[in-house]
Amino acid sequence: MAVNEYSRARKLAQKAFKQALSEEKYPYLRVLDELLPFAETVGENDLGLIEIPIELIVGTKTAGRTKAFACNFMPLLDEESEFAAKWGSLYESHINEGIREPVIACEFMNSYYMIEGNKRVSVLKYSGAVSVLGYVTRIIPAPNDSPESKIYYEFMEFFRNSGINTIYFSRPGSFKALCRLVGKKISDPWTAEEREIFSSSLLHFTDLYTEKGGMKLSITPGDAFLFYLNVYGYAGMVDKSYESLRKEIASLWKDLEALPKAGNVSLVMQPEKEPEKTLIQKLAEPETTILKKLIAPTTKLHVGFFYYRTVKTSGWTYSHDLGRSYVEDNMKDRILVSVYDGIETDEQCLAAIDTAVREGCVVLFTTSPRFLGPSLKAGMKYPQLKILNCSLNSYSGHLRTYYGRLYEAKFLVGMLAGILTDTNHIGYIADFPIFGTPASINAFALGVKTVNPVATVHLAWASEKGCDVNRLFTKACVSHVSGRDMITPLHSKRRYGLYDLSNETGGIVASAIWHWGKFYQRILQTILNGSWNRSPASFSINYWWGISSGMIDMIAGGSVPERTRALVELVKKQIVNGEFQIFSGELCDQTGKKRHTGNDSLTPKELIRMDWLVDNVSGHIPSAKDLLAEAIPMVRIQGIYGDKDELE
Repeated sequence: MAVNEYSRARKLAQKAFKQALSEEKYPYLRVLDELLPFAETVGENDLGLIEIPIELIVGTKTAGRTKAFACNFMPLLDEESEFAAKWGSLYESHINEGIREPVIACEFMNSYYMIEGNKRVSVLKYSGAVSVLGYVTRIIPAPNDSPESKIYYEFMEFFRNSGINTIYFSRPGSFKALCRLVGKKISDPWTAEEREIFSSSLLHFTDLYTEKGGMKLSITPGDAFLFYLNVYGYAGMVDKSYESLRKEIASLWKDLEALPKAGNVSLVMQPEKEPEKTLIQKLAEPETTILKKLIAPTTKLHVGFFYYRTVKTSGWTYSHDLGRSYVEDNMKDRILVSVYDGIETDEQCLAAIDTAVREGCVVLFTTSPRFLGPSLKAGMKYPQLKILNCSLNSYSGHLRTYYGRLYEAKFLVGMLAGILTDTNHIGYIADFPIFGTPASINAFALGVKTVNPVATVHLAWASEKGCDVNRLFTKACVSHVSGRDMITPLHSKRRYGLYDLSNETGGIVASAIWHWGKFYQRILQTILNGSWNRSPASFSINYWWGISSGMIDMIAGGSVPERTRALVELVKKQIVNGEFQIFSGELCDQTGKKRHTGNDSLTPKELIRMDWLVDNVSGHIPSAKDLLAEAIPMVRIQGIYGDKDELE
């Protein structure tokens, strides 16, 4: 029997060997001693006797007999060799008694390299074993700014406190997020019972994820498990039946395929252009218009808008309601609108969506990033709906997201501030440290710098504990301030946009504006004319439109000199036409580090995830622990922190 099994294992080795050569990869086992000279290390750590996941054993510590195995750890040597006889004897021992003698290995960057026990590992891999006991020494790499290093250092802290090494991620911050979802901090120790429950839950999930074909996706099983927990939660998971878990994984599959590593995310930067009409179509247009009026659609498209708080208490909601009013006025013959407001929790949002579905809504605009989670759950529950959530940098196959490139308008406002200041000190009040906010701050500062290289932008955060904006700006001799861009009817006299501090009556100079109605109208038109499904072929679609779409704009007050207004309008046209890129050329951060050079622009991904400030900004991005309590829910959903801060 052992001879036949060795022959089968050798065929697997030969297949893997040939496949590696065809892909121009190394066909034998990796050798750690050949990798370490190219890696800076800072020490070793004896982990003692632990369970080593078989799938993470990738090579040997020294060159030794590495070429006796193909890269999949299957044996390459001839069936008549002494090596084959020993392999066969180990196989029979494993089948009859089980391999109990621990192996000896080194661990480096979450991969294991054998010092002693190569043949045992080969037999266990061939037999489909999940793990093997081993004495392990960890070789610790020097920390650096790469995502891989950040993930690994986070993993070491997680493993030190949990003793779990069976889960890994592709993005920094994921271990901290995992701990939060299971009700712990990453620094909390785990009990044996907690470890057992988690390991069992993860194993059940991974089995069904693999069964579904998850190993073909470009994400780790850990990434998929984390996404699952974000949607369905951890409580009670260990008691779920395989059938229940299988259905839940199936419902998430489109979203798992759409995660960033899968490459199935489409960032739509411009509205789809309407096809040009032919001469015949233009001539027939008056007659067509008359016919449309005579044959009006009997069924209107029912659209639901979901608001965080109310139009009286939230400037953000008020701006979206203006958009709702605009689109309702302009499309009243074709759409029916329902509004669901006063929503503050996930439970309230889900209940409102259920109500909207019962009332016949088929298109839902959930107008706050706070509603991202409920929107995702609703998308899985009601796959026939068209759901769009107002957020940035989100990935889902069950909904689309939308936001505006506000930084374009902020650059123009910054130009005005740089021209009008008489102290060379300008204030900027930011709300939350979330995706897109640093880009708006930096664009404003670059606008200032373009026309006034000696001016400084002093940054304050409305969401930071103990932030005394008035004191900060008074001490800095600030002349103008870029404040909130939206007001509410209850606070219509509150200063907003760019205003002159020396003017006690308001002194509004200019403001970036959101024209959500332009976006809503465009999207509803694509649904009504049947082009919704002709959008870019991708599981996840993010709309991120700028000034050229009409969704974002900048308006200047009458106090702005005519020639200054003309200059800003000229730059605005260049932005719209793509002739001017705000984030091009040499860009340095506050430390003097060059963040960009060359005539090309920072990529959309770099702009969205920006977490640094340009060199003419005085201020900082607050840490999570320094934020007000009411800011945490928003930052937890859309925050830029990644692995840098814990949002416990």
